Amino acid sequence: MDNHLSHETILTIIKFQKSEITEYHIYNILSSHIKNHHNARILKKIADDEKKHYDFWKGYTHSEVKPDRFKIAKYYIISRLFGLTFGIKLMERGEEQAQVVYKSLESAIPEIKKIIKDEHAHEKELYILLEEERLQYVGSIVLGLNDALVELTGTLAGLSFALANTRLIALAGLITGIAATLSMAASEYLSNKAEEAKDALKSSIYTGIAYIITVVLLILPYFIVTHYLVALIITVVIALLIIFLFNYYIAIAKDLNFKKRFFEMAFISIGVACISFAIGFFIKQYIGIDI
Repeated sequence: MDNHLSHETILTIIKFQKSEITEYHIYNILSSHIKNHHNARILKKIADDEKKHYDFWKGYTHSEVKPDRFKIAKYYIISRLFGLTFGIKLMERGEEQAQVVYKSLESAIPEIKKIIKDEHAHEKELYILLEEERLQYVGSIVLGLNDALVELTGTLAGLSFALANTRLIALAGLITGIAATLSMAASEYLSNKAEEAKDALKSSIYTGIAYIITVVLLILPYFIVTHYLVALIITVVIALLIIFLFNYYIAIAKDLNFKKRFFEMAFISIGVACISFAIGFFIKQYIGIDI
């Protein structure tokens, strides 16, 4: 160990070593398990950089450090399930505190500036270069998801008070949802085709899948719960959960403002649901239609 560094500093550096060697293994494993050669090359380059950082810290501790096997498995699984960009950027956010500690050691270890520069600039440039299909079609997914949330939450809220029967509401909602899915997917295809987009069909498929998954999740409570108001409350909770998870994913993967997007989407969906519920109440009470 270097004599000019305190014992506490050496312990901190050992933590850095563990983090660097762990990330080296994560990027290395990911690079060897993906089919996209472009992404594999980028991840391999990041892995090599992390190994250089590990060797740099080893020069101060003069000791080998084992990687965090749990963290390796965790981020490997996340990256495979939710995409490389999401997994890598989620891991990057977890390392933000390390950047603060790095800067606090600049006076004792001047060479650390190069590590900080690598972490802030070089790797971020590599993240931008990652090619991931699902992120190229975020607009189509947002279209299907947002339209389904607004339209179906509103429809189910209106039907809940107008029909007051979970089976009838589920049936009407399912028919509406399937028809709306086909309509939305077709509209997305025609819109992209009119603009001479190369992947009009694929865009429409992403829109349709996002729509139908949302439809199924929102209608599900009406098949399980017998009381229509309880089913509606569960549906609203599911809608908020979908909005939360989707916006969390997009906020990390595309570096967007999570709070703004979440509250905007939630306000629109729940607002439409409240208006539709009021319309259902009006129809049943004042027009005289009762089932």
